[in-house]
Amino acid sequence: MSTTTFDTSSVTAAAGSRSGSAGDRDVLVADDGRHLAATWAEPAAGAVRAVAVISSAAGVPRGYYRAFAGWLAERGYATLTYDYRGIGGSRRGPPEALRGDPASMRDWATLDMSAALAAAEARRSTQGLPLLLVGHSFGGNCIAFARGVERADALLTVGSQLGEPRLYPGIHGVVAKVFFRAWLPAVLNLAGHLPGWALGPGAQPLPPAVARQWAHWSRLRGWAYADPHMQAHRAASAVVAPVHLWDVADDLWYAPAPAVNALAAQFRNAAVRRHSLRPAEVGAKRLGHFGAFRRTPGPTLWRRLLAPIEAASPALRHAGLAPLG
Repeated sequence: MSTTTFDTSSVTAAAGSRSGSAGDRDVLVADDGRHLAATWAEPAAGAVRAVAVISSAAGVPRGYYRAFAGWLAERGYATLTYDYRGIGGSRRGPPEALRGDPASMRDWATLDMSAALAAAEARRSTQGLPLLLVGHSFGGNCIAFARGVERADALLTVGSQLGEPRLYPGIHGVVAKVFFRAWLPAVLNLAGHLPGWALGPGAQPLPPAVARQWAHWSRLRGWAYADPHMQAHRAASAVVAPVHLWDVADDLWYAPAPAVNALAAQFRNAAVRRHSLRPAEVGAKRLGHFGAFRRTPGPTLWRRLLAPIEAASPALRHAGLAPLG
């Protein structure tokens, strides 16, 4: 995989209330009792019109999405960001402590994402508010394994895909195969976990079981959706709401269009739309895998992502959200 620098600044979570409270800093509690750092971004003025959950890319702390969450809040969304176990504010101890952390990608999807959706459901149910789920990379890859995903009013993914090397064009597929089958196992054997330097400048370290499962899924035709251990949690076919999946034209190392198309095919009963974004369309020279959530181009790009999904979802369309200029 290519290395990409991204800002990993995050908000350190303080012990706080349980899932669904509206504090600035919060703690989600997963079904197995694991505490997860989380933050609600609230509209500064006016009523909350909708609820949104942002699920992160693998190893990216919630602070990376702070600007986007704040922009959604300005539009009237009470927006939840959170850290998967072992990441950012949800990591217990120094990076070396990850060697003993049993967290897996399955846990991220079935426990951590489910805890975030439960918090959002509790928040929106009292007022009958619509719910938008936003997934970046892994956050969209595996959202269909989270409990309650079928109750969302709309799903928006950016750079989310099935991470099979066969779906990556040319040299990108070769590099992906080497990464998963040689580089990743070698580093795990050496360090006992996956250090951030093994992923690229600025990357967060990953628990060993997360990295091993990531490599295992890359070998399956159908990625996590072909893993028998994930079948009981699979709810993609239960989603009937609008699902909009975006690829970025210069994101060939992480989420090329064929890999995004393969994920789109999992939502068999949803109102699926595929979109492609070229950097020049939002005044950028390059975006890659992480550029869509940076402060620049920021709102110019975010309006482009959000306008189609808000128009496609009756619940969002009638929520009284601020007009998109």
